[in-house]
Amino acid sequence: MPVPDYQSLMLPVLQAVGDGATHKASDIAQDVALALHLSADDIAEVLPSGKQKTFSNRVGWSLTYLTLAALLRRPQRAHYEITEQGKNTLASGVEHITVAYLKQFPEFMDYLSKAPLTHVPVGKVGVGESTPSEQMEDGYQTIRTELAQALLEQVLACPPAFFEQLVVDLLVAMGYGGSIADAGKAVGHSGDGGVDGVIKEDRLGLEEICIQAKRLSGGSVGRDTVQAFAGSLEGRRARKGVFITTAKFSPKAVEYVGQIEKRIVLIDGQRLAELMMDHGIGVTDVVTYTVQRLDTDYFDEA
Repeated sequence: MPVPDYQSLMLPVLQAVGDGATHKASDIAQDVALALHLSADDIAEVLPSGKQKTFSNRVGWSLTYLTLAALLRRPQRAHYEITEQGKNTLASGVEHITVAYLKQFPEFMDYLSKAPLTHVPVGKVGVGESTPSEQMEDGYQTIRTELAQALLEQVLACPPAFFEQLVVDLLVAMGYGGSIADAGKAVGHSGDGGVDGVIKEDRLGLEEICIQAKRLSGGSVGRDTVQAFAGSLEGRRARKGVFITTAKFSPKAVEYVGQIEKRIVLIDGQRLAELMMDHGIGVTDVVTYTVQRLDTDYFDEA
């Protein structure tokens, strides 16, 4: 089943500590997962950034909200226990606990009154199901998607020679080809049997990688084209190749590279745009947000 949103997790979290004992945050998450019959795959699901698990993130925000509303308290670091207010809430037979529900508690409203600008989830954006972390990641992914489309449109509007230079700049930024000068000499000048260039895998040039770059405004690159490129590698005694295009690869082309001994990486338009963003090619930073968390280790000696 899909991982419930953080508001849907509030009641199960409160119920998990309803016995009055002190519980570790990790144990609470485990008990809630068991109660909701979440699978190992559900628990392992990660946020788009890949840096945090969705379930643990949402349980963490549920614990935070319940504590702000004084339904829970923290007797020590990463440990929680239910309060009298929390026990009364469970005894009332409440079926759902949401941010709107928590507004009945003075402690929660007091918090909101002191931090109206920083408390994102209760504002215009946050009455939905996403945690603040997820809202930031969703916004970030939306910006990346729009930027990727704009990048591809711009690449297609430029002369063919520019695409060759883009490939050089990207490969060097990724650590291949040695220097811009070395890579520039290697890519875009071969035209040898389906190979547009040969570039060093590292600065020492211990191994070479064959490059094929096709700038296409639509359609897809088929198996025959990729197979011809693979044959060109054989003629150069090369074992590795990179095929870059602004379009897509057909399913049969993708299937083909998975069946051959040669190691060929296919980079379609979407992946090309992502790599350009990740390595700063054709884009510039506008603003950077640093998301911080409490450093509990700092307070251990207090």
